[in-house]
Amino acid sequence: MLEILYRDDYLAAVAKPPGLLVHRTGLDAGETRFALQMLRDQLGRPVWPAHRLDKGTSGVLLFALDAETARALGQQFEAGGTIRKTYLAMVRGWLAREGLIDHPLSRLPDDQRRSRRGATERPGSMEGGLDDRPVAVEVRGTLTRFRALARHELPLAQGNFAQTRCALLELSPLTGRRHQLRRHLKHIAHPIIGDATHGKGPLNRSVAGLLGVQRLWLHALRLELAHPVTGQPLVIEGMPGEEWARWRPFENTT
Repeated sequence: MLEILYRDDYLAAVAKPPGLLVHRTGLDAGETRFALQMLRDQLGRPVWPAHRLDKGTSGVLLFALDAETARALGQQFEAGGTIRKTYLAMVRGWLAREGLIDHPLSRLPDDQRRSRRGATERPGSMEGGLDDRPVAVEVRGTLTRFRALARHELPLAQGNFAQTRCALLELSPLTGRRHQLRRHLKHIAHPIIGDATHGKGPLNRSVAGLLGVQRLWLHALRLELAHPVTGQPLVIEGMPGEEWARWRPFENTT
């Protein structure tokens, strides 16, 4: 059963655990559990996902409870700048206290397929069809703001260093690109711990062995938006799971 973080007559937000897909996809055909179906069965009514989180990402996941509200949410996501997302991430290395990552990202293949089917691309849209005809890759401006919350030193040797430095970041994507946070952190050479695609395999395995947890250390902490029906400001938060406490013994307080 999913934890309900918020619910009214039009919306429901849940705390998605890591490892759970939002909806069925041919890219992970072996999976049998999906947030969409679980919430539908839990509430006993149809639901519409307003946005998506990667399978490995935990945190706030928002659904509409009727088609009209789903359309209104889609328009809000498409407009850009009216919805604010805040994430927590544990990354390799120590960064400046705060900063802005300004790096263009090419559109990923599933986004290209969706556009060819005539779907409107927006941060909250879902994947489209499976047409694989080649198309030109568009490069678009992409911004992510970060703020360092804590620094950690793990007793894991890496290269010429006896310890491994990691940092807990608060991330705010100012644009909506697929895998934006994971790709941006890789670009600045501070990949998210546990990222099998954009991170470092040996480091991910070492950290998983030390902490006793294997996961992508990325959590959707907060979602801020105008309610699509009432227009009132709405803030939905979902705290990270207990496994995040396993980092505390390694926090650097100096």
